[in-house]
Amino acid sequence: MALPRFAFAIVALCVLALSSVSPGSQAIAAPVGNPNVPAPSKPVDVDRYVGRYYELARYENIFQRGCEAVSADYSKIPGGMIRIVNICHDKGMDGPSRSVNGRAKLVEGSRNAKFKVSFLGPAFLGDYWVLDRAEDYSWAIVSDRSGKFLWLLHRQPTPGPAEIASLVNRAKTLGFNTALLRFTKQAPLAKGEAAR
Repeated sequence: MALPRFAFAIVALCVLALSSVSPGSQAIAAPVGNPNVPAPSKPVDVDRYVGRYYELARYENIFQRGCEAVSADYSKIPGGMIRIVNICHDKGMDGPSRSVNGRAKLVEGSRNAKFKVSFLGPAFLGDYWVLDRAEDYSWAIVSDRSGKFLWLLHRQPTPGPAEIASLVNRAKTLGFNTALLRFTKQAPLAKGEAAR
């Protein structure tokens, strides 16, 4: 059975993550938005991090091309692991929904701010670094060690232009080329619907 496009794309993420560790590897070319990714600035309380985040902006990448209304749900599972469910609407906010399930393991000594993520089993691991986050966990800035990936995440799908601009500015102060950001279309929460 063929993998859905979004799941296939995760393979590309794993390849990119692995290629970023091998010096001189040019398996898949992607622009480097930050050649000197900083270490995460704050510890992460996993109990407060779990729940749903909406993608406000990202560095475009092969596995999310054409995706809108992107969200990620994080939940704790036995064995100290975190379950991840990524949802993407293909070719528009009303496009067909695609999802992929993964697992993340905390990197020891990282103050819970670094994870090893796999969507295809333990042989394919990618970096997931929470570089910065709000004190109340309302937003997070996520990347990997290569600087080829960047996600600006928020608990609300449409937090407003001032808050989005603040996140973009924060990413810039972390050394990221914010001109490479691709903003994700999101619909506001339905009336009475609470953020997760």
